[in-house]
Amino acid sequence: MQKGILLVNLGSPDSPKPKDVKKYLGEFLMDERVIDVPLWARTLLVKGIILNTRPKASAKAYQKIWWEEGSPLIVLSERLQEKVQEKLDYPVALAMRYGSMTIKNGLQELVDKGCTEIKTVPLYPQFAMATTETIDVKVDELVAEHFPQVKITRTPAFYNRQDYINVLSKSIAESLESLDYEHILFSYHGVPERHIRKSDITNGNCKMDGRCCFKKGSKQHEFCYRHQCEITTVNVAKKLGLKNGTYSTTFQSRLGFDPWLQPYTDRTIERMGKAGIKKMAIVTPAFVSDCLETLEEIAMEGEEIFHEVGGKEFTVIPCLNERDDFAQVIANMANEWATAETSATV
Repeated sequence: MQKGILLVNLGSPDSPKPKDVKKYLGEFLMDERVIDVPLWARTLLVKGIILNTRPKASAKAYQKIWWEEGSPLIVLSERLQEKVQEKLDYPVALAMRYGSMTIKNGLQELVDKGCTEIKTVPLYPQFAMATTETIDVKVDELVAEHFPQVKITRTPAFYNRQDYINVLSKSIAESLESLDYEHILFSYHGVPERHIRKSDITNGNCKMDGRCCFKKGSKQHEFCYRHQCEITTVNVAKKLGLKNGTYSTTFQSRLGFDPWLQPYTDRTIERMGKAGIKKMAIVTPAFVSDCLETLEEIAMEGEEIFHEVGGKEFTVIPCLNERDDFAQVIANMANEWATAETSATV
């Protein structure tokens, strides 16, 4: 049986033109695991309001960060896929949850190469309903309809893998090596608080007060995005020997008026600048590839906020992108799966 790996990232518009951005946003925001309200309400919100107001502004943001080769997220993901492929003896394909590089095409590419066992690897270190879960559900739908002969193995969140923490810590250390900073923000993509509750397999154990995130042995941690973000920060801080008070966890990119995970990144940047912090570094561990949220929202908007309130030096630490050691982490996960599967059939 031929094995294959399918890397899956978020996706991107085909171009930074408003019409392509509108098409992409329509697919993304109509996903019931992204905006998890009844279909009629989601349709009214997305097609009646957002798609009539947001595409032009989002297109301008994409234009600021677009590369000659195309979307940074796509280009960086393709480079990562190539690096992973160099380290493995079986096929590695790349797909996006939204946009033209569909998961169906990615699966078809592997099937055409003879793959009957495929491990999907969502490129998100932490589990979330709007990221990992929607990929898993989409894969299941496609396999049932188009690839019933294929055996799929899912990849759990890898936020607490030691090799991942080592690589993330090393990348941060390299950026901070010659930097005199006062505070480092670990900024993660935000999600509505209700997403945390919906992912709580203990049916109500999570009280949304942050304390349960640090309790050991809780079953809900397997699918708790907030816990996994907090522990990512803790593990990296421990690895780097960061002192208490010199780092913190925040959440960015909220949408709408419902409560989202706090503290918010933009407000924290503003607050710390007003409090006298002059030198800040920021890392975005929920993203493995630099994209609109890191290159524009953080590196441009975040820096502007910081300077407006008196901050002087604002350093954005790159995502892991196509680092060779990060590609090796993914190759390690693939080989662990392939070895376990082979042993099980012997």
